[in-house]
Order: sequence, then structure tokens, then C-alpha cells
Amino acid sequence: MAVMEIRNDSKGWLTMWLEPLGEDRWLRPDETFRVRSDYSGDELAFSVVFWVDDDDRSAGIENVAVWIEAGDCYAEVVDQAGRLVECGHQRPDDVNRRWGAALEEARKRAAERKA
Repeated sequence: MAVMEIRNDSKGWLTMWLEPLGEDRWLRPDETFRVRSDYSGDELAFSVVFWVDDDDRSAGIENVAVWIEAGDCYAEVVDQAGRLVECGHQRPDDVNRRWGAALEEARKRAAERKA
């Protein structure tokens, strides 16, 4: 089994994206998650990419993507107590509202194009 720890040592939110699935999990300051894969081969199981988004950074949000490089792309994410952490974990309400509004707008534009 391959395991990688992701720790938020910033003062704000850290959004951990599990790729290639595009799943988000939100870590509070000083929180640690473990990404676990069933992969036990010789190749790298994970790679990590950090990036800066000026709007996120001004809102106190940092981003990291954990890419599943080998094994099942449905890796398991757990907290420090070993509890399963699902997609959307601790996602702030204001982010849910913004993303929901953006999704609805995209659906309306798609429907208009089809009509």
C-alpha cells in the first residue's frame, strides 16, 4: 500500500484536489490527511502539484493536487483518526454557493446552445 500525508501548515484553508477525479477536500490549519492507494509496485504512486490562484490566495485558500500515478484512481483519503474523508469535506458554504451558481449558469448556457 502507498501512503502520502498532506498537512496544512498555513493559517488558512488548504484545498486538496484528488486527481484525475477532480475531487476536493478542505483541510483546516494544522490538519493532516492521508491518501492511501492499493498500489504496491515500483513506480511512483502519487505526484504533487502546488499552484497559486490569486483570488483563492486573497481569500486565504491554498491549493494542492495529489495525482494518482499508479494503481486504482479511487484512492482512499482518511483523517488523522483513520476516518474516511469524502469529496467536499469541510468545503466552506460560500464556496458551495459560488460553485453551485457557476454550475447552474453553465447548465443554462448549455441548454440555450442546444435550443
